[in-house]
Amino acid sequence: MIFRYPTQFPADAVERRVPDAATARALVRERNPQLQELLVYRRERFAALIAARSDHPPVAGAEDAVLMAFCRLAFRHGSWGDDFHAYHNEGHIFEILGPRLERLIDAIGIDSLSLRDWFLLALFAAAHDLRQRETPQFFAGIGSNERASIEETFRILRTCGFSVEHNAEVFIGIELMIAGSTFDARPPPPALELNSAEVVVESGGALAQKLDVKLDKHAPGWQDDPRIAHALELAAIAADLDTANVAEAFPLFMASAERLCLEREMRSHRDPATAASAQPMLNFLTTGQEHYFFDLHRFSSDAGRTAFAAAKQANVQPMRGLIQDLRAAVPAPRTGDEVLAAFRALTEKAH
Repeated sequence: MIFRYPTQFPADAVERRVPDAATARALVRERNPQLQELLVYRRERFAALIAARSDHPPVAGAEDAVLMAFCRLAFRHGSWGDDFHAYHNEGHIFEILGPRLERLIDAIGIDSLSLRDWFLLALFAAAHDLRQRETPQFFAGIGSNERASIEETFRILRTCGFSVEHNAEVFIGIELMIAGSTFDARPPPPALELNSAEVVVESGGALAQKLDVKLDKHAPGWQDDPRIAHALELAAIAADLDTANVAEAFPLFMASAERLCLEREMRSHRDPATAASAQPMLNFLTTGQEHYFFDLHRFSSDAGRTAFAAAKQANVQPMRGLIQDLRAAVPAPRTGDEVLAAFRALTEKAH
């Protein structure tokens, strides 16, 4: 561990439900064969790097780790379990692992990163949101959800045959990548349970951009370790993959905003069909999205800018127009569902 977090997050029932790679592979074959097809396709695309690898992680173990993380999130907060989160579920894994990572590969080229680096980005996609229900606590700017996800990912790696002794770069890389996905976490007001959905709107951006400062304070001497310096570069790319919804086709971008909004309402114990959700949902889909898109979101890496900056720019005018039109369409909404209906209609019109 680079950051010595004061709290430990032990295994839970979901970890015991998916204890190994064999269980994960069987579950994916039965419930989501598209994931296995994606991994097969990606293995074929990386065939030259795989053939030339020297000390890179074994391909089978790397895929096993991704599969285990996918299944655990699907059970914990996805469509396989009973605590469904509209945004932080296995669909979010798939959108990063699939089309966003594919766009990055196309933009910068396979040879721009090592096989180990590409594996770490895939593992980040699958594992960075493993935990979403931890009591908010913060250390070195890292949220408790992220720290719990790091610890669980370490256990997954060990189960899949990785060890700190032989694969230190993998453990260092994934720790900083998941830590960097924190959005400048800050202690919430006592009466409000903040989760990552709230933090996106109420914080100052991805921690990845400030990890070097955090390391200066909490891990002095880190500059002498080239593995940490490289992990910082990967953390910046990972943060850009995680927040590249801003660069999706506009309807997909707005669909992600809707999912995050609905998750936020669920986590805040509000029903979109009631008046209690009306103003919070309007605020989130107007002021909140405006703040996220124009103020909070910044690309952290050259690779992210290369892959996604032009597409984000293409969304600037549609975003401005939709926010303006939504404020005019429902100036005094009666329910959250009324806000959502107007939001969907305007998104369709913009498309």
